[in-house]
Amino acid sequence: MFDTMTGVKLIGGFCGTLLVFLLGAWAAEELYHVGEVAHGDEEVHQAYTIPVPEDGEAAPEEDAVPFEEVFAAADPGAGERVFAKCRACHQLEPGANATGPTLYDVVGRPVDSVDGYSYSGALEEVADVWDPGHLNGFLENPRGYAPGTKMSFAGLPDVEDRANLIAWLETNPGG
Repeated sequence: MFDTMTGVKLIGGFCGTLLVFLLGAWAAEELYHVGEVAHGDEEVHQAYTIPVPEDGEAAPEEDAVPFEEVFAAADPGAGERVFAKCRACHQLEPGANATGPTLYDVVGRPVDSVDGYSYSGALEEVADVWDPGHLNGFLENPRGYAPGTKMSFAGLPDVEDRANLIAWLETNPGG
C-alpha cells in the first residue's frame, strides 16, 4: 500500500508547496517595503504624513459649549433612556448595590459613601461630592477622570447624554 512512488509524491508535494510560499514571500517583500529604503542616491519619502502637535497635547476643541449651559437645557426624559446603559451594573433603590453602588440620590451625595459597597479609593482623590460637574467628568471617561477606579465602563462621549442622565438622576433619586 505504501510504496516508493507514494513517498516521492509526498516529498515532491511538500517541496512544491514550500517553493510557492518562498516565492510568494519574496514577491511580497519586493512589492511592499517596510520602513524607508534608499534606491541608489534617491531618497524615499512617506507618501502621506499626519501632522501631530509637537508638544504632545491635543488641539483644544473650538466652539465647545460649556457643560453648565448644556446641563441647564438638559432633558430628564432623554436621560432615562441613557440610564439603560448604566442599569447593567447599577440600581436605583436605596441600599441595592450590584456590580456598582446604588445610584439612589447620587447627585449631591458624598463620594464613596454607600454602605455595603467596597470602593477602590480612587474617587476620593478627585472629588468630595457628586455634583453635576464631577459626575460629568467621571461619566465622560471614568478611568481617565479617576485613575484606579473599579468602574470598567468606557464612558459617555456625548455631553448632551451626560447632561440628560445627570438631570434625570437629580429628579428621580429612587427610580
